[in-house]
Amino acid sequence: MYDVFITKASTYLPNEPVSNEEMETYLGYINDKPSKAKALILRNNKIKTRYYALDKNGKPTHTNAQITAKAIEGLFDENFKKEDMELLSCGTTSADQIQPSHASMVHGELNIGKSVEINTSTGLCNSGMNALNYGFLNIKAGIKDNAVCVGSERMSAWMTADKFNHEAENLKLLEERPIVAFKREFLRWMLSDGAGAFLLENKPRENQTSLKIEWIDFYSYAHEIEACMYSGCEKQEDGSLKSWAEYPAEEWLNQSIFALKQDTKLLDQYILVKGAESLRASFTKHDLDPDSIDHVLAHISSGYFKEGLKDEFAKVGLDFPWEKWFYNLSEVGNIGAGSIFIAVEQLLNSGKLKKGERIMLCVPESGRFAYSCALLTVC
Repeated sequence: MYDVFITKASTYLPNEPVSNEEMETYLGYINDKPSKAKALILRNNKIKTRYYALDKNGKPTHTNAQITAKAIEGLFDENFKKEDMELLSCGTTSADQIQPSHASMVHGELNIGKSVEINTSTGLCNSGMNALNYGFLNIKAGIKDNAVCVGSERMSAWMTADKFNHEAENLKLLEERPIVAFKREFLRWMLSDGAGAFLLENKPRENQTSLKIEWIDFYSYAHEIEACMYSGCEKQEDGSLKSWAEYPAEEWLNQSIFALKQDTKLLDQYILVKGAESLRASFTKHDLDPDSIDHVLAHISSGYFKEGLKDEFAKVGLDFPWEKWFYNLSEVGNIGAGSIFIAVEQLLNSGKLKKGERIMLCVPESGRFAYSCALLTVC
């Protein structure tokens, strides 16, 4: 078995940062009216700026595949050229199409000039970690000498007003209040676009900082809890999901079937508790001392969870002091599958890391409550 190292990391954030005041300029007004929920959601999530692959008319400037390719291009240098790539593993929630796969489209964008193995991980926030794990295991087993692993999102195109206006108009016809359900509008003010990429190799680079991946663990609680975040379906009274394919085509617009939705009550009930339970399991499994951790990078969807997560970790014996935590949510927003990659890239290239330090990664996914965590060592 081979050691595996992140030898380079790169981030791509499209266009200029978008302030809270500018959001509806880019996303548009549902039913031609400013959102009443926006201020409350932004106050709780504490996000100040985010990035959109849109112009101010709401027109796309990049596809997800293009954003991903631009992050990958930042990995290429005199030590690693694009022709050297052996494996491309991409994770995203928001692929540009149902088929072909996201990784296939990214491979096409890169213009590498040769065939490479590709892997696409889909889902929600953990799809980025799943993509990382695929590359990690390939190098660990000696199947590949290098792998490019990426987490990316382009959620802005899902959140423009035109995707919701038909539902609002339908509610008017039914003589109901033309206000899109909170479970649909909630995520309009949470999500951001961008991509983070890692180069994985079986040796660290000389004269520069690399990160050794010690292990990656995954946990799912779908056997206990119903779906919390979902798209392309509608939740039924019994908690089951009814697929888009079972609805008449006209209902796809009337009910915003393809909108990303979140059950905020379930989110609040389980997201932190199960996250602490998962991380505690990994510390026990690997006989790891919490005091040995120097940096904690925990992906959170909202600043609302920041204090609560620290408290839940402390309840299971993982009381990390605030100076060990690293957050960039308020500056870049919630980039889903790309968030943890972008946080690692910022920390790796900050010049603050010291040889031998340990970095703990924690990623929750509220789809049906799945979690991942990983341990990195600075070398």
